[in-house]
Amino acid sequence: MKILVLGDVMGPSGVKAIKERLPKIINDKKVDFVVVNGENAADDGVGISKKNSDDIFNSGTDVITSGNHIWDQKETMEFIENEKRLLRPENSLKPVPGKGYGIFKSKNNKKVAVINLMANVFMKKSEDVFETAKKFIEKIKLKENADFIVVDMHGETTSEKMAMAYFFDGKVTILVGTHTHVPTSDYRVMEKGTAYQTDIGMCGDYNSVIGMNRDNSLNKFLRDSSTKKHFPALGGATISGLLVTADEKTGLAIEAKPIILGGVLQQKF
Repeated sequence: MKILVLGDVMGPSGVKAIKERLPKIINDKKVDFVVVNGENAADDGVGISKKNSDDIFNSGTDVITSGNHIWDQKETMEFIENEKRLLRPENSLKPVPGKGYGIFKSKNNKKVAVINLMANVFMKKSEDVFETAKKFIEKIKLKENADFIVVDMHGETTSEKMAMAYFFDGKVTILVGTHTHVPTSDYRVMEKGTAYQTDIGMCGDYNSVIGMNRDNSLNKFLRDSSTKKHFPALGGATISGLLVTADEKTGLAIEAKPIILGGVLQQKF
C-alpha cells in the first residue's frame, strides 16, 4: 500500500503544480491514496475555494486537509458540509461546520482513516489537541476500524509535532506535520512503525517567503510604509511531501521517502 501526503498547496502556482504533476506522480509511483493539505490554495494564498478543492480532487487527491486558514474564504463555510473529503481541524472550537476526520476508500479498496489536527502553541485558539487525539484513537483503531490511519498535525512548533508523533507511534500509519511550509530532513519510520516527518513543506514557489512574494515580505519586515498586504509568489512551484509504503497486514509503515519535484529545491523523486 502506497500513501502520498503533500504539504500546504500555496496559491495559484501550487494549484497549477498539483494539476500538472500529481497525476503523473500517482501513476509513476503507483500511489493508492493521496492526502493534500489545501488550506493556502486560494488565489490570495489563504483558505481554499470550491474551485480550488475541485481542481485538487480532480488531480487524483482523495482527501484535503487544512488548518488555521480554513475559514479565510467565506464560501468554505457553505460547501464544506457537502464536501466530506475536505477536512477542517478536528479540535476546532465548536460549533463549526464540516468534519475533522473520516474513513475513506483507497483506489485499491482499503479503508483509510484521515484526521486533521491543529496544534495549540502559537496557533489560533482551538480545543486541546492531545485530548482530541486521545479521543480519536480510542474510537478509531488501526486494523479494527480502518486498514490505515493518516494524521495531519498542522502546527508551528517542532516540539509539539514530535510529541504527538510519539503519542501516535504504533497506533497510526503516518503522522506528518504541516503549516511551516519548509520540509524538514527527519523523515523516517519510528520505532513502533509510524512514518513521520516534522514538516512536509509546501507545494508552491520556494523563491519566496513561505510562499508569499519575497520583496513585499521583506519590505514588511523592514517596516516600509509602501508594503502591500501579503500576496503569493507566482513562480515555478515545487511539489513537496512524503511517500509512505505501508504493510497491508499490520497497517504500519515499512518505508518513508520524501517527494520533492520541480522548482528550485534539490529534487527527490
